[in-house]
Amino acid sequence: MRLNWASHLTRGLALIVVFPCNGLWAVASDPVRSPDTISMDDSNPFFAPSSLPFHAPDFAAVKVEHFMPAFDEGMRQQLAQMDEIANQAAPPTLDNTLIAMERSGEILDRVAPVFFHLSGAYTNDAIQKLEEEIAPKLASHSDNIYLNRKLFQRVETLWKGREQGNWSEEQKRLVEKYYENFVRAGARLTADQQARIRAINEELSTLTTQFQNNLLAVAKERSLLIEDVSKLEGLSASDLSSAKQGAAARGHEGKYLLSMQNTTRQPVLTSLKNRETRKAVWLASANRAMGEAGGIDNRPIVLKLAKLRAERAKLLGYANHAAYTLENQMAENPQAAFKMLQDLVPGVMAKARIESEKILEAMRADGIDGPVEPWDWEYYAERVRARDYSVDETAVKPYFEMESVLQNGVFYAYGKLYGISFRERKDLPVWDPTVRVFDVIDVGGKTIGLFYADYYHRENKRGGAWMDAFVSQSRLRGHQPVVVNCMNIPQPAPGTPTLLTLDEVTTMFHELGHGVHGLFSSVEYPLLSGTNVPRDYVEFPSTVHEDWAIDPEILAHYARHYQTGQTIPKDLLAKAIAASKFNKGYETLEYMAAALVDLGWHSLTEEQIPSDVESFEKELLNRFGVDFAPVPPRYRSSYFAHVWSGGYSAGYYAYLWSEVLAADAFAAWKERGGLKQSNGQDFRKAILSRGDSRDVMQQYIDFRGQKPTVDALLIRRGLK
Repeated sequence: MRLNWASHLTRGLALIVVFPCNGLWAVASDPVRSPDTISMDDSNPFFAPSSLPFHAPDFAAVKVEHFMPAFDEGMRQQLAQMDEIANQAAPPTLDNTLIAMERSGEILDRVAPVFFHLSGAYTNDAIQKLEEEIAPKLASHSDNIYLNRKLFQRVETLWKGREQGNWSEEQKRLVEKYYENFVRAGARLTADQQARIRAINEELSTLTTQFQNNLLAVAKERSLLIEDVSKLEGLSASDLSSAKQGAAARGHEGKYLLSMQNTTRQPVLTSLKNRETRKAVWLASANRAMGEAGGIDNRPIVLKLAKLRAERAKLLGYANHAAYTLENQMAENPQAAFKMLQDLVPGVMAKARIESEKILEAMRADGIDGPVEPWDWEYYAERVRARDYSVDETAVKPYFEMESVLQNGVFYAYGKLYGISFRERKDLPVWDPTVRVFDVIDVGGKTIGLFYADYYHRENKRGGAWMDAFVSQSRLRGHQPVVVNCMNIPQPAPGTPTLLTLDEVTTMFHELGHGVHGLFSSVEYPLLSGTNVPRDYVEFPSTVHEDWAIDPEILAHYARHYQTGQTIPKDLLAKAIAASKFNKGYETLEYMAAALVDLGWHSLTEEQIPSDVESFEKELLNRFGVDFAPVPPRYRSSYFAHVWSGGYSAGYYAYLWSEVLAADAFAAWKERGGLKQSNGQDFRKAILSRGDSRDVMQQYIDFRGQKPTVDALLIRRGLK
């Protein structure tokens, strides 16, 4: 039973109705029909299992009007199933209680992954309107289950007898996780307290949806329209063509549109020579959703979310939301997360200041006086990189053509490590023509699941990169996995190749790491399947695969010039790898600052919530010694989707926590011979197949033989 679809997927979202047609979402003129006008018949594809391979969603059959009836009927059926479990006369057993709960909610398990995926990857006005309606309903539905006293009594009885039951490790884990979920939802609270919890959860679901929908709207609001092409000097012909196409799509023929991507820094800042244009881009990015000139303002939502989360934590008996969130994570408490970040501050700040001196030196050579500004850093970092390492991004990108990276890099590396292969198929419907589908074939030739690749940026797609699961593996349900990777690679002009940055290449390796975490899952119960693991562990199986992107054997196989086919020259490769270590002070500091902002907000009590967002951010960064003007946080609060709408509240530190594990594990791979199947199979058996069926630190020890150390991380980030 999975009741956290929206937060687990971590996906965001004038009224028109759209429906799939030949893989596209076409506009319909009829309004969305209310649930009571649609009967439970064959016209709704969510009312019965999909007939496609592995129960993959039939995107050619799905219409927006199918979602609400499926959600309503799915919730109705699951609540009826829960009432039957709760009210039965027989004493609680694993079969008649927890396994019965795991079998419940089949309609919801079909409709929710599809809906929340599309709300982030292919949204529109109709989906956004539906999400605003569905989110509070799902919050109430979850409370109706977890605050059911009779149901909790049965779960608690099983939990109390967990040491006496003749159960497997996975069955005992299932009991413990259910008990934990019920207690953390408020099952032990009084009736009045539970009523307040319900109200808070409903309001939180509404506000997080509003926050994410605002970010989708603000991406258009804050796009920069340029009329004079001379102000875009430094952009490649492909980038200019994309900017021109973007402007034309908005009705601005002959002009150029620079769209904002999700982080504070923007990719074009590395190339734009015009300092005023860089400044305009940076300000448009950094001041997003802050109500400038009467525009969209997420700050009131931030304050309300922080206050509600703090109030809920207090009701549940915790000092603050961070204490509540981290209780069942690897860190266990906010003090441990703060300490990890604070221990890195001196070294990271020293590294960033050294880098800033080089940036300032390059600026002076261009005749620019004054301090380093945030809009200067990335442009001059590329100049320093080119000067000190004799390489720049434009020299490397021709060797990173996307199809070669995917087939000869990512798929090749995962094949060498795990013995799997990917076979593209064209017979399954998708939500956009650029989406591709692959059979994933295991050692011995058995197809174990489906992999969807959705790599290109769209205006109706949220920023960043992520993995979703349309179908999660479960032996109990007889389900095999169907997963998708999403990125936001700019789509080139027709007839031109897609050339990637090294960062985009690394992200492709990273996201398929999430993918195989879902694809290799081999557990009995849905609750424990795949990536349903603690937040500060879920990024570990993906991050550990990143370093294969710059492994010499893998690079030699995929890094070939898109025109000549020439393998990337060894000297250029060596310089590119060395250059990739440059700017790590900047990259680590901007991440740490954002992680501290997140923990800072969520370590407050309800009474401590401030009234001014910007002042709180400034004071917090200064308090922790990371207020360095040229290096702003990767996200400011008003567009920090990870923590306000994406399920990472008090958990953004998890990327660095997971990187400690990843760097240590990759070092183990190299110690044991590197890229060979025996290493991959060991990792698959101990980590990727286990989901949350075993304590995650024990999983790591099973693979590594010991707990991780930070040494490999410091080397990986060029800090040691």
